[in-house]
Formats: sequence, C-alpha cells, structure tokens
Amino acid sequence: MEMWFSEFHTPDVKHSIRVNRQLYSKQSDYQRIDIFETPEFGRVLTLDGNVMLTERDEFIYDEMITHVPMAIHKEAKDILVIGAGDGGVVRELTRYDRVSHIDLVEMDPMVVEACRAYLPGNACRLDDRRVHLHYENALKYIRSCENKYDLIIVDSSDPFGPSEGLFTREFYGNCYNALKADGIMVNQQGSPFYSEDAHAMQRSHKRIASTFQISRVYQAHIPTFAAGYWLFGFASKRYHPVDDLDSEAWNALNLRTRYYTTRLHKGAFYLPAFLEEMLQEVEG
Repeated sequence: MEMWFSEFHTPDVKHSIRVNRQLYSKQSDYQRIDIFETPEFGRVLTLDGNVMLTERDEFIYDEMITHVPMAIHKEAKDILVIGAGDGGVVRELTRYDRVSHIDLVEMDPMVVEACRAYLPGNACRLDDRRVHLHYENALKYIRSCENKYDLIIVDSSDPFGPSEGLFTREFYGNCYNALKADGIMVNQQGSPFYSEDAHAMQRSHKRIASTFQISRVYQAHIPTFAAGYWLFGFASKRYHPVDDLDSEAWNALNLRTRYYTTRLHKGAFYLPAFLEEMLQEVEG
C-alpha cells in the first residue's frame, strides 16, 4: 500500500509527496507536529498539515532569510530569531564569528524536541554557547525589548492560526523599537501566486512599509512551498538591501553556501512585473 502526504495549496491545488514512513506524530499545546521520511525530499517536517521544511530544500530558505541581511549589516552581532525552532536559521547565523548573542523565541518546545531528535542537520547548533532559547509568546517577548538588536529574523509559519499575530502592525512596530538605530528586520512573506497568499503578502508588506524607512521584497525558488515561489521582506532603518551590499567583504568570509551568492543577492530584488504592481498597490 502506498503512503502519500498531501498539502492543499488552495482548495483546488494539492501538492503530494510519497512517504516511506512516519517518524514522529504528536499534538502539542499549539499544533500537530509530524515528521515523515520520504524518498525524494528526505525528512519532512509538517505543522498542522503544512510543510515547514524538507531536508532536500531547507537550505534555500535558511540561507536566503539569513545571509541577505547579514551581508548588508556587517556589524550585526546581537540577533533575535522568532520561530525557527527547527534550528536552520540559527545554524546559518552561528557560522559568523562576529555574532555574539542569539535569542531564539519559539512558542512550542515540542518542535525543538522533535527537530533535535529527527532533523539534526537543522538543530545541530542550538546548543552553541551564543544561543539562548526562550519558550514563550513572541508578541509578549518583543514588547519588552528596546534598542537591543542589530537584526531580527521572523521565521514564522503562515499568517493564519498560531502565527497570525506576527503579521500585525503592532508587531512590526514593536520590532522597529527593538532594533538599534541601524537595525534590519527580515521576515518570510509567503507566495504571491495564489490569491489568498497574495492578499496576505500585500497586507503584511503594507504594514511593514508604513513602519520602516526602507522596505523591499525579495524572492527565492523553493520547490516544496506553494507554487515553488517564495518571498521575503527586508525592512531597515538605514541600509538599502542592494545599494549597501559589499560583495567583496561578504565573499572574503569564505562561507560555503549552496544557494546564496552575492550575485544572486542583487538579482533576488529584481521582481517580475505582476509582483511589482501588487506591491505598488499597497505602498501608497
């Protein structure tokens, strides 16, 4: 008997992955957590039936949400990561010697527990001495922070259900206050292809653009995410994501990457016409 995992991208579109076996399945206080072993994508983490990462393509997401802001802010050393309990973003951040402190705020300790056990390639640096785990609500945590971080990375799930509060105007305002004078915030912005996702992306971008002096969107190709086309938001008090890129300085770090390059960095901000129009509609 064949076993398949299927995720609805819309009521009329479904993405299916053949499964060899289910490695983990538990209901936490917040969500259903499953990890599957698959022949094509390796191990797959899902939350409430939605793919969060696969071993095959997680490097794309984690590199693009991490190295884009780190290549711009050459002094970033105090960093807040919201979500990302799988550890992939932390793994990338700990590759920088200059990073001195990482606060990881993850709502669900069972996600971390599951990933430590079954996704060690992601969770491998969660015990780094610079990493401090906080199992609490990110909305509550961020309210007490002011002028504290060089970089905030918001690696949340989609803007529905438990993560809905991480896409509000209040939350972005609190992130702004938590950043230092030259701070950067990066977040995942979903896919612009299907209408419900596109509207959520526009709403989020409008709120960020009204909060930060500089706000841009960039893109990556992630096969297991909706439409295989994913967006990130770059928001900053001072730095422009292309004009302030020092390619030579980042390349001199000799960090080996599988997706991110400084050439790709520039290209990721050149968006297709339909997406430019969608963003212009809400930028006002």
